[in-house]
Amino acid sequence: MPPGLERPADEPPIPELDVSAHMPKGMKAELKGLSLEMAETVGAYLMKAAALMDDDPEAAFQHAEAARRRAARLPITREASAEAAYAAGRYEDALTQYRAWRRMTGSDEVVPVMVDCLRALQRYRDALSLAEEGSRSVKDPAMRVELVIVVAGVRADMGQSQEALRLLRHELERPTVRHPRVAQSRLLYAYADRLMAVGDRDNAYRGFAMAASLDPDGNTAALDRLDEFDGMTLELDEDEFAEEEQEPAIDGQVTHPASQDGMAAADGESSQSDMEITVDDAVAGDEPVIDTPGQNDLDR
Repeated sequence: MPPGLERPADEPPIPELDVSAHMPKGMKAELKGLSLEMAETVGAYLMKAAALMDDDPEAAFQHAEAARRRAARLPITREASAEAAYAAGRYEDALTQYRAWRRMTGSDEVVPVMVDCLRALQRYRDALSLAEEGSRSVKDPAMRVELVIVVAGVRADMGQSQEALRLLRHELERPTVRHPRVAQSRLLYAYADRLMAVGDRDNAYRGFAMAASLDPDGNTAALDRLDEFDGMTLELDEDEFAEEEQEPAIDGQVTHPASQDGMAAADGESSQSDMEITVDDAVAGDEPVIDTPGQNDLDR
């Protein structure tokens, strides 16, 4: 342990792993500045945390924290601790570590999950403020989608269900944006979920079906959600999803999937006004009056 830091009584023992044989190259590169013994110890804790993440996130957090205490200046330990804390529902801890990782790397890619942490803590004004800040620098379409989805969740939690729908629909209808296929499926899923919440089952069904068609790898739970609709059938044009060049049309507008790596918007960047994330109306607590999406929104 670094000088002045005592090992907590509940800290897990150093995992017995064949670190030299199994440590990923990227991890080895980040741990290069440590002594060989410390690098192996930190690497073992990080690898154990990753292995436990899905089945026991609390144990994963304890292992990630053991790594962070030994190498707090490394972004990789901050990231591991943040991800494990988030998975374990430790949102204050996750927020602290994500903030540190963001400062260290200068990257805004964790802004959506930071907003979600604030949402979970019911700090809605802070969540919208951070989202507004992050939206100014968002250029990656997949990251933008995640930010829109989580902001819609914040609005829904605040009782502003129509505003949540508007944000998602606005992103779906942007004609100049090419969303990566997975991002498009997640956006459709989120929109369908919101439609379901306001009782629009017909359009929710269509949304889940469209999301499932774009999601063969099961990144969303769209297929599971379709099981909720006993007896409902929907005819989808298979040609609509047959080629990479075309995706579902919403209100007559067509968005196109990007390559696996994602593509920037045709205009080169996203603006805050496009996403329309603001704090003032959240503070006031007033929900914009707009029409609930009807048959034309998804029935194309």
